[in-house]
Amino acid sequence: MESSYTFLLLKVLGSLALLMFGMKSMSEALQKMAGPQLRHVLGAMTTNRFTGVLTGVFVTAAVQSSTATTLMTISFVSAGLLTLVQAISVIMGANIGTTVTAWIMSLGFSFNISDFVYPAFFIGIILIYMKRRRIIGDFLFGVAFLFLGLSTLKETGFSIVQDPEASQAITAFFARFNDPNFFNSALFLFIGTVLTLCVQSSAAIMAITMILCSTGVLSIDQGVMLVLGENVGTTITANIVALGANTAARRAALAHFSINIFGVVWVLLLLHPVVNTLCNFIGFERGMLPGDPGYATNLARISVVLASFHSAFNITNVAVLIWFLPALERFVSWLIKPQKVDEEEDSRLHFITSGIMKTPEISVLEAQKEIRSFAERMVRMYGMVRDLVEEKDDDKFKKLFERIEKYEQISDNMEYEIGKYLEQVSDAHLSDETKAKIRSMLRQISELESIGDSCYNLARTLSRYHGGKEHFTDEQAQSLGDLMALVGRSLELMKGLLDGRKEELDAGPSFVLEGEINQLRNQLKTQNIAAINDQKYSYAVATMYIDLINECEKLADYVINVVEARIGKAQPGSAD
Repeated sequence: MESSYTFLLLKVLGSLALLMFGMKSMSEALQKMAGPQLRHVLGAMTTNRFTGVLTGVFVTAAVQSSTATTLMTISFVSAGLLTLVQAISVIMGANIGTTVTAWIMSLGFSFNISDFVYPAFFIGIILIYMKRRRIIGDFLFGVAFLFLGLSTLKETGFSIVQDPEASQAITAFFARFNDPNFFNSALFLFIGTVLTLCVQSSAAIMAITMILCSTGVLSIDQGVMLVLGENVGTTITANIVALGANTAARRAALAHFSINIFGVVWVLLLLHPVVNTLCNFIGFERGMLPGDPGYATNLARISVVLASFHSAFNITNVAVLIWFLPALERFVSWLIKPQKVDEEEDSRLHFITSGIMKTPEISVLEAQKEIRSFAERMVRMYGMVRDLVEEKDDDKFKKLFERIEKYEQISDNMEYEIGKYLEQVSDAHLSDETKAKIRSMLRQISELESIGDSCYNLARTLSRYHGGKEHFTDEQAQSLGDLMALVGRSLELMKGLLDGRKEELDAGPSFVLEGEINQLRNQLKTQNIAAINDQKYSYAVATMYIDLINECEKLADYVINVVEARIGKAQPGSAD
């Protein structure tokens, strides 16, 4: 008997694993099909709180993952692409969009879904071997695994209940908590929260809840409290991810938690009228007992009641709170104070904070924003080098040189951390487009780190020059200033090209500027040789001067390499 129960337990766990894998595969396939477009929709359709909610609903329903939408939104806030109010509205919409999953689960209890599983597997494997339709095949496999897990879970649940001994023991255990008092309600709310946090899938816990209620083990009141707990548990994931992020991201995550906590509070005050109204509307009779005519048919409706409650809870919650978004923003801003950290000198990554997201396609967006931040740091570092040229005071020169040294260490750290993150992302099952993006991004960070090395080399040469007794002539200083100004412009153009959509980028000005830099470099080298022959300045000064010229041109080559990696192709003859 014990071995039989052990087998049933393993079957339940295996069914849950199938269900969770199916949800993950389906979500990732949807994001591969529409991921880039969804990112731009998220950034463009949040002009006010109402369009923000609709955007959240649309994106979450499309990718079947409220976690992906929430994490994406938090990253947009962290990058300054969304205001906190806009982000909160999107998160509200994500709460509504995730209720679609509950209806998919409910659908699985309405008819024998296993009849559709194996045809989906068959069609899916054909499409996977057709390269152009592989993502659709992945989606069908995800759907099939989801329904297979749900069907197996349902059958296992009913087989356990049909065992008189097991059914009596389980029913007796839960019967002790049937009384819908405060303690029992709080207990099931807590269980739902903890299970969702542990499993990291509200869909899996929703499936278990529907199984337990559909077999008569759990009452509708207990099932409703588990659903509420799932809504709370799924918000904790976003808060964990945001712990290492900046202030704006942590505020957005806290707002997500606050929204659902507020909803739980008002629902608990009106729980019985709300549940009774839904039961009456759907036709579920709460007082029906085993053995009564139509008992099995009545139990089959309970999954619809739970899905309806899930939708009603989130829709009503959003309908109430959408009018108080400014107040909610002030509340989370009051709770989470700005961090007193010098962002410029902070060597930590700002967007990659908690390892790999559940959705690798979206993870690429995080890395791209980190690369933009990397480029901004390198532009600032080059600005310090230009200041170093003009600095005459020894103490100020020393402090500025030390800052440049620190930035060189920061660039090494950023290349390593972003590269490690991209390597982990590339281990996942990705679309060809995303694989190409990762290759491009790896090249970008390598060239950005080389820019940091060049800036440091320039600073070291300037340090030798500063410590010497000889100085550049006015003509040398002017020529060096002109060259460094051109390199500075090329860095600014590079930074601009790292923003925006790839197909809208124009790299032409960068290549033109690269040609001007090469031409000026050649001209200055020729002039330098002539000046040495005419003994206008010493060979030591000429050597430092030409070292600076060569390093500036080398830095410009690294810049153009970043540009080529960003646009996805090399420009013949672009670098000298």
